[in-house]
Amino acid sequence: MKKFNVFTGIDVSKSTLDFCIIDAKANVLIQGKTENNSHGIKLLLNHFKKLKVSLNEVLFSFENTGVYSMPLNIFLSERKCDFAEIPALEIKKSKGITRGKSDKTDAKDIALYGLRNLDKITLSSVPQIEILQLKFLFAEREKVIEAIKTFDSTNEAEGFLPNSVFKIVNPINRKILTHLKKALKSIEEKINKIIEQNEKLKQQKALLKSIPGIGDVTALYFLLATKGFSVFKDWRKFACYSGIAPFEYSSGSSVRARTKVNHFADKKIKSLLHLVALNAIKYDAELKEYYQRKRDEGKHTLLVLNNIKCKIVSRAFAVISRESPFVNTYKFAS
Repeated sequence: MKKFNVFTGIDVSKSTLDFCIIDAKANVLIQGKTENNSHGIKLLLNHFKKLKVSLNEVLFSFENTGVYSMPLNIFLSERKCDFAEIPALEIKKSKGITRGKSDKTDAKDIALYGLRNLDKITLSSVPQIEILQLKFLFAEREKVIEAIKTFDSTNEAEGFLPNSVFKIVNPINRKILTHLKKALKSIEEKINKIIEQNEKLKQQKALLKSIPGIGDVTALYFLLATKGFSVFKDWRKFACYSGIAPFEYSSGSSVRARTKVNHFADKKIKSLLHLVALNAIKYDAELKEYYQRKRDEGKHTLLVLNNIKCKIVSRAFAVISRESPFVNTYKFAS
């Protein structure tokens, strides 16, 4: 990590940015508020001219607030500024015992976090435009699927309600479902088109799908979660992010809890990996044999499945690293 002389904490909300600029000794130089748009961010950067500070000396830190932090993300990236998007929970837990809360104090706390944790901060970057497009299309796909499930449940009323009552709702329900299914098809076509037009994403998706158990949806989410395999150094870090990495829980001589996974995780990829593992023990001879062997040893089903999830993640990172499809060597060994 390069050396920074000035640290800026920014509390991002829908319409405003509260900021606090401090030096390397934690002295507050400037505090203020500006609009959450290009004009407002320009006004924020003008303060560094007044302070006679080069932007190369400044580390900008702010919470990841989804779409609200995207304008700041893009603006700083275009001007080659160093910035770090930090999970809100990490900042909250770093503050210790506190009383009261305001946007002004939050901005200062974020700036102090950047100063004190410089050794473990990873600089952020804006994902390529295709990843952003796929991310929002995938989010819309999830909403549409949930809506289809909700409206489809109306059919359960048939046979329980009087026919005259069910007939009033059914035509409307059918029309909405038809529209939703068309929307789902359109979204999936757009997703496939974006991937087909990007050679790197197309290749990565094909490599992931060469692994037994991984289908279109899981391959797509791998690309989104890893931003095209650009943000995780190895599969173990991604396993931790996915909530499948085991951690020890012990303290002194009295606390000896079993090793278990942590609930701080991306629950979507965790659920997808569970489905992949269930498929793998059916259709992958190596993992099927491993699953049966561990069960015969008395290992718990979920423990064995979690180990299989880790193996699948390891395979995913291996095929991307090698840039070659998965080869099932088990069939040659047997």
